[in-house]
Amino acid sequence: MLPLIECVPNFSEGNDPAVIKQITSQIESVEGVRLLNVDPGKATNRTVVTFVGHPEAVVEAAFQAIRKAGELIDMSRHKGEHPRMGATDVCPLIPVSGISMEETAAWARKLARRVGEELSLPVYLYEEAQPDKKRSNLSVIRAGEYEGFFKKIHEPEWKPDFGPAEMDIRRGATVIGARDFLIAYNVNLNTTSTRRANAVAFDIREAGRNVLENGVKVNKPGSLKSVKAIGWYIEEYGIAQISMNLTNIRVTPLHIAFDEVCRKAEARGLRVTGSELVGLVPLQALTDAGKYFLRKQQRSTGVPEKELIKIAVKSMGLDELAPFNPEERIIEYQLRDKTAGKLVNLTLSAFADLTSSESPAPGGGSVSAFVAALGTALAGMVANLSSHKKGWDERWEEFSEWAEKAETIKQELLQLVDEDTLAFNRIMQAFALPKATDTEKQIRTQAIQEATRLAMEIPFRVMELSFRSMEVIRAMVEKGNPNSVTDAGVGALCARTAVIGAFMNVRINATGYQDAAFVTEIVEKGRAIEQQTIAAEAEIMALVNSKIGS
Repeated sequence: MLPLIECVPNFSEGNDPAVIKQITSQIESVEGVRLLNVDPGKATNRTVVTFVGHPEAVVEAAFQAIRKAGELIDMSRHKGEHPRMGATDVCPLIPVSGISMEETAAWARKLARRVGEELSLPVYLYEEAQPDKKRSNLSVIRAGEYEGFFKKIHEPEWKPDFGPAEMDIRRGATVIGARDFLIAYNVNLNTTSTRRANAVAFDIREAGRNVLENGVKVNKPGSLKSVKAIGWYIEEYGIAQISMNLTNIRVTPLHIAFDEVCRKAEARGLRVTGSELVGLVPLQALTDAGKYFLRKQQRSTGVPEKELIKIAVKSMGLDELAPFNPEERIIEYQLRDKTAGKLVNLTLSAFADLTSSESPAPGGGSVSAFVAALGTALAGMVANLSSHKKGWDERWEEFSEWAEKAETIKQELLQLVDEDTLAFNRIMQAFALPKATDTEKQIRTQAIQEATRLAMEIPFRVMELSFRSMEVIRAMVEKGNPNSVTDAGVGALCARTAVIGAFMNVRINATGYQDAAFVTEIVEKGRAIEQQTIAAEAEIMALVNSKIGS
C-alpha cells in the first residue's frame, strides 16, 4: 500500500475568494496531490483546506501554499473570531494509510525546517512532531495570538523550533505538526451570549475550568475526554456556538459530543438548534452517529449507508446553517475512484439493456453477484420489517443484528458486480498486449495468468458471500415476520442461483490457468460450497412451503 497522508492547513483569510484561490492553486499545481475541500469562514476570517497525497507531494504542496499565503495575507490588518498567530496559522499532517504516525511526524519536521530556513518564518512544532511535550499543545503554543507573539517569541522557552526568533509583522508565525484525525465541529445554540456559550464549553471540554474550593483555585475537568471547546458569537449566523475540536474520535465520537452539549445546554436553560462540520469528516463518524440515533429510537441499524448518513445529518442538524452534501464532506467519498460503481449505479433498465447488448461484459459473473445482492437485500428487508413489527418491540435488537449482517454482505456483493466485469476486461487487455518478441510474450503470458486468477477469485468470493447470506435467510424464514416468509424464500432462490452461476465462472476461467494446484484447490472448495448451498436452499424452501401451505 502506497503511503497516503492528509494535510489540513488553516489560512487566516476567509472573505476574499481571490486570495483563497491563489493559495489553493499552489496546492493543485503539485502533481500527486488531490485537493479535497476548501471551507472558508467569514466570521472567523479563516479558511480550512484539505488535501491528500503521497507524503513528498503533500509536503511540497504545503510549502508552496504557506509561501503564497505569506505573500498575500497581512496579519497586521487581520481580524477574526478564531484564535490565530499567522497567515498560515496551523498546518497539520495526518496519516491516512500505509504510513505510521512516527513517519508522518518526520515529514512534518522536514516541512517545518524547510519553511523556517527557506521562507525565514518562525515555525513551532506541535503534537506528535514536537519532542518537547511541554510545548506540544496547539492552544498553549498559540496563547497570546498574533498580537502577543511580538513579546512571547523573545522568551527563551518560546524560541521557535525553526526559523528566526523574530515575529514577522506581515506573515506572523506558523505551527506545523502531525496528529490523528481531528474533527472541527460547532454546535449551534439559541442564544447570542458568548458568556453562556463559554459556560457550556467549559462544562464539556476536557480542560474544564478553574474553580475556588475553600479559597483554593483548583481545576474541575469537563465531561468529555479529547475535546477542546470555546464559546463564541457568530455575527454571520446571529447565534452563539460551542466550537469544538474532537482530537480523538475513538474516545469521544461526534454523536457523543453533540448529545453531551445538548444535555449541558439544557441544564443552563439553553437549547441546541443544530450543528456544523468544518472541513471533511471520516465516513465512520457519520455511520456510527446514524446507528447511535437509531438505537436511541429502538430501530434497526441494518439499513443502507446512505440512510445512516441521512439519520446522522438530521439528528445533529448538520444542515441547519447550510446544505450538507455527503459527496463533498465525507473524506472517503472524495477519495474514491469516480468510475467505481459504474454498473451498480445504473438504473435497473440501463443495467438490463447493457447486459443484453453485444458487449460481453457485464456477463454471468456480474449478474450472479447482483442476484446475490438482491437475495441478501430481501433477507435484510425481512429483518428490518420484523424489528418494527407491532408486538415484537422487545426483539428489535435481535433483528437489527440480522439486518446489519445482511447489509454488510450486500454491500460487498454490490462491489463485486463491478469487480467481476473489471476482471474480465483485464483478461481482454492482457490478450491484447504485444507478442512480437520473447520478452513481450513473457510479459503478456504473465499478465494473462494474473488476470485469469483474479477472474476466478472474484466469482469464488461471490460464492462465499452468497452461501453466508443463507444463514440470515434461514433465520428470517424461521424467526422473522411470517407475512414476509416468501420474500426470504425468494432470497434463498437468489443465493442458490448466484452460487451456481458464480461457480460456472470459476470453472470456465480455471481452464486457462496454469497453476494446477491452485485450480484443484479452488474448484474443490467451490464444489463444496455449491453442494452446501443447494442443500440449504432445499431445506429453506421446505420451511417456506410448510408455512404458506397450499
